[in-house]
Amino acid sequence: MKQEHRGSFSGKIGFVLSAAGASVGLGNIWRFPYLCAKYGGGIFLIVYILLALTFGYTMIIAETAIGRYTKKSPVGAFNSISNNKWMGLGGWINAIIPILIVPYYSVIGGWVCKYLYEYITNDVNVIAGDTFFTDFITDGIASEIWFVVFAALVMIVIFMGVEGGIERVSKMVMPVLVVIAVIICVYSVTRPGALEGVKYLFVPNFQHFSIMTIVTAMGQMFYSLSIAMGILITFGSYVKKEVSIEGSTKQVEFFDTIIAILASLMIIPAVFSFYHGDESMLKAGPSLMFITMPQIFASMGFGKIIGILFFALVLFAAVTSAIALTESAVSTFSDEFKWSRKKGSIIMIVIMLVLGSLSSLGNGPLSSVTIIGMQFLDFFDFLTNSVMMPIAAVATCVLITRFMGIDKLEAEVEQDGHPFKRKRVFSFMIRFLCPLFVLIILVSAILNVFGIINM
Repeated sequence: MKQEHRGSFSGKIGFVLSAAGASVGLGNIWRFPYLCAKYGGGIFLIVYILLALTFGYTMIIAETAIGRYTKKSPVGAFNSISNNKWMGLGGWINAIIPILIVPYYSVIGGWVCKYLYEYITNDVNVIAGDTFFTDFITDGIASEIWFVVFAALVMIVIFMGVEGGIERVSKMVMPVLVVIAVIICVYSVTRPGALEGVKYLFVPNFQHFSIMTIVTAMGQMFYSLSIAMGILITFGSYVKKEVSIEGSTKQVEFFDTIIAILASLMIIPAVFSFYHGDESMLKAGPSLMFITMPQIFASMGFGKIIGILFFALVLFAAVTSAIALTESAVSTFSDEFKWSRKKGSIIMIVIMLVLGSLSSLGNGPLSSVTIIGMQFLDFFDFLTNSVMMPIAAVATCVLITRFMGIDKLEAEVEQDGHPFKRKRVFSFMIRFLCPLFVLIILVSAILNVFGIINM
């Protein structure tokens, strides 16, 4: 079968907004604020930004350059550079990660769809009820229906292609996302007592610093910047030679970090205001979005409007990230199995429905079924984010330093006379610090899941 023409982004703006859309997801708007709050506010933010400018920058450059150099998705990229079976395994790990992530990610996306629908049609006090969220996710039918709704939104865009679907949606959604985030931030920080929350976020308290601040911030890098998911290699393969990889990376980093800060400004000051400065309420964890925030919205004068805007924002972010994850999977199917885009998309739908249903029903009818003590959604999250992604990142570092060569990657970044201003930082990070950081994340995550350390 003749392979279809490989899609591409129209230019730098298309790539930047699409890559930013891949990065800006539930990791920024849901996970970042509660981790930032739990691990010290301002001090966590400083550590995260420093890591973004070094660790994150290096991995984005590396993966994007690999993709553009090979014009292939992860498996083909690794094989064409190394011709080594162990490196080929690293490519497959990169490729399988999004295939495993997008089903359970779509389940959480379905929860967001449900909440947006409820804010549009229901009373805010009902949504703020203590058992509203639990009743919903334990109802197998309701959770499954909303999971399918979200998955359908994602697949419609995938069927539309790279420039016509992914790029077009990202160009429309990302600016709207920023505007909504700013509106909610302004409203949040002007609540009575909210300035204490702003202070907590931006003024570092070194008494809150610990080794877990660094480890957790490093782990968050994977969520926030879509590192080691195969996405950036795939998107890199769609980038034209005249686009500056380093310049685009800086813009993606900036966009991603700004959204994470805006998300924190939406949530942390609102929690301070509602709970009268009680910092312990910031550590509610994942329930912060679906239980704590609706209770806060119910207490506000414009709670219904803010609730609609907030969950619309989260939905936009979740959809763009899920699109990127799915696109990486479909691209792998096309490159490795020579399937048409349509066939690859249909296969991905089947995988999403099967694995997503396990995660969706794992809180309800299948709640008694666990793997190493975890329900399906938690297990898939642990397997991909805590085990496979660190291994994939190490494989990428080895691919560049042992097989491709740093000089060749630097030449790819400098195509068409584009500068590589942080070349020395990149070289040092990819050789030494990135592998070390990733191994720390991997060991910490495994020790944590078995209760040896508490993260």
